Amino acid sequence: MRPNWKEVPKDDLRGQWAGLYVSLNPKGYITFSRVTWIKMGSPTHFVILFDSVNNRIGLKPAVPSTRNAYKIGPTGNHGGKRILAYRMMREYRVSLPQTIEFTDPETDEDGILILDLRTARVSERARNWRKNTKPPATIGGEPAGIQP
Repeated sequence: MRPNWKEVPKDDLRGQWAGLYVSLNPKGYITFSRVTWIKMGSPTHFVILFDSVNNRIGLKPAVPSTRNAYKIGPTGNHGGKRILAYRMMREYRVSLPQTIEFTDPETDEDGILILDLRTARVSERARNWRKNTKPPATIGGEPAGIQP
């Protein structure tokens, strides 16, 4: 049988960050990777939309003067961004026990990033974060290793 090799392109992105990554935590923070933000056109603000019939969230890039535009903020050291969408969660009764990751974020023809709550899953990073963080060691109520 003759092999059918195809070359895999290489760029500066690690595989996990090459695609769109978006998550939502119980406090209402929608967090997305730098790559996602760049693919959206690097906007400074988004209008948050909610489709209650299909249980989807939409993020529409906006300029600061747009009515109901939410400012994005930085998160982490690698260029990720986040928006506080707690108001949307309260208004539409979205309740989450843990951080969820959207498995299939996509943009439509109007440039709206669509996040489907029906296909989202609990984020492995959030699930493992608690396992990997240990409370500081204490001795008699005092932090261990610190001399008075």
